[in-house]
Amino acid sequence: MTGDGTALMLGGLLDDAHLAALEDLPDLLAEHAAVGGLHNARLYVADLRQVTLRELTGRGLDAWEGGHEYPIESSLPGRAFRYTRTLSGPEPAGERRVYWVPVLDGTERLAVLRVEAAADGPDAAMRHLASLMGHLLVSKRPFSDSYARLVRGQPMNVAAEMQWKLTPPLSHANRHVVIAAAMEPAYDIAGDAFDYAVAGDTVHLAIFDAMGHDTAAGLTANLAVASCRAERRQGTDLATISERIEQALSQEFGIQRYVTGILADLDAATGSLTWINRGHHPPVLIRDGRWTTTLRCRPAHPMGTSLGLDVTVCTEQLQPGDRLLFHTDGITEARDLRGREFGLAQFTDFIIRHHADGLPVPETLRRLMRAVLDHHHGSLSDDATVLFLEWHGPARNTQLIP
Repeated sequence: MTGDGTALMLGGLLDDAHLAALEDLPDLLAEHAAVGGLHNARLYVADLRQVTLRELTGRGLDAWEGGHEYPIESSLPGRAFRYTRTLSGPEPAGERRVYWVPVLDGTERLAVLRVEAAADGPDAAMRHLASLMGHLLVSKRPFSDSYARLVRGQPMNVAAEMQWKLTPPLSHANRHVVIAAAMEPAYDIAGDAFDYAVAGDTVHLAIFDAMGHDTAAGLTANLAVASCRAERRQGTDLATISERIEQALSQEFGIQRYVTGILADLDAATGSLTWINRGHHPPVLIRDGRWTTTLRCRPAHPMGTSLGLDVTVCTEQLQPGDRLLFHTDGITEARDLRGREFGLAQFTDFIIRHHADGLPVPETLRRLMRAVLDHHHGSLSDDATVLFLEWHGPARNTQLIP
């Protein structure tokens, strides 16, 4: 494929997509991909739990009516998604081969693009087309009920509807850090929430666990996150942010609702971590891919209880390659049918083993959540949330780790 053909393909698709709805994307994709020599182009979007890839057909309210789907765990398209690699075959298409190309927004895995092309594979054109489709999906999904229906495997409760609307993307990476997160039960989440943001060299991190497992718990967690953001964006320090969260909860609920949490700031240029603990499980640190410890910081009372305990600000110097895990109790306290907890030791051992396999952070976390669900036979009785950060360190700051 010539450079002119690629430019025509991408430029034409971009021009026609400005006023297109999500349901229009399959036809636009097929039409413009053919201009660039990529035939029978189709898009398969990952569901909310990253279990299945569903074809975006644009037909029907679910936007995938009549389409195909592939399991992420046990299919070639799923493997392309899991490892973010372009794969081909095994089925031939005449003189062409079938290619499966991961579709990302930054480092957030969204979908897999299927195209047929010559056997020598115009790799750059396929990757550029997949990148553009990632941007188009992200630009269309906020206001598309069809997209929401496409990625859901079952009805979602009201609290979960609020939580998923509030959360940042499930993964992010820059030259300093990789961040990934997960929440289960995805369709029935209530009181758990996480947040992260980047401002210059500072990475803000937060995880919350509100009392209860109902819509009120969801409202409590939403209020905590919104209060945290409002204060953080004014440059407020961590301890004061937590106090303002408590004020907001007390004004709304009195002392009837509370939330535990960890709030942290990482100086991504130096690796200096600052954090506070408001009645929550301490973060877990994994170093050198094998050594683990919990980061201790004297906890203050949960936000909303108004007990008046002092908030202690703690610091830790990270080393290059360190991984931080913030989690709620639903992860470690998930029980199997015999009443045995998943436990902190199994939690950290799982991360270490998959780190040794060289898996990217988002894929490690996806597999962790599958393991927790399997331990609980597919149905959690409590919310389980993980916020996972890897700091590259100065020696790797010029590299983007997928």
